[in-house]
Amino acid sequence: MLVQRVALPTVRVDSWTVLGDDDVPVEPIERYLAYLTDVDRSPNTVRAYAYDLKDYWTFLAHRGLDWREVRLEDLGEYVVWLQLPPSGRKGRIAVLPSVQPHVSASTVNRKVSGLSAFYAHQLRHGVDVGDLLTTLQPPGRRGG
Repeated sequence: MLVQRVALPTVRVDSWTVLGDDDVPVEPIERYLAYLTDVDRSPNTVRAYAYDLKDYWTFLAHRGLDWREVRLEDLGEYVVWLQLPPSGRKGRIAVLPSVQPHVSASTVNRKVSGLSAFYAHQLRHGVDVGDLLTTLQPPGRRGG
């Protein structure tokens, strides 16, 4: 999978997309990133979400999961997977518990929050995402 910059000459804005192993944009990701661009999210935000969703799709492919049938337990495994070093994510080497997490807690929270927004967007567009959204809620803000 590959994150690719997309130049939109009609509006002179750069956006991002995620290409699958077949070099074709991953349709649900493409639709969501296009929405973010359309509602004037910063190109840096769209880029970050593109990389986050690429990581998520890589995890799903490694586990043989369909994104529409993910359970809350799968998201827990995704969080653990994110904390592994890239060489340990393919499951070919053992990672000792003493190894420092590959990403910080704030990065994990951002990625999970982005997934929550991605799934909410899909649900609003009629995609059946099962029971995941009944248990997955975006984290609340402090002091709110």
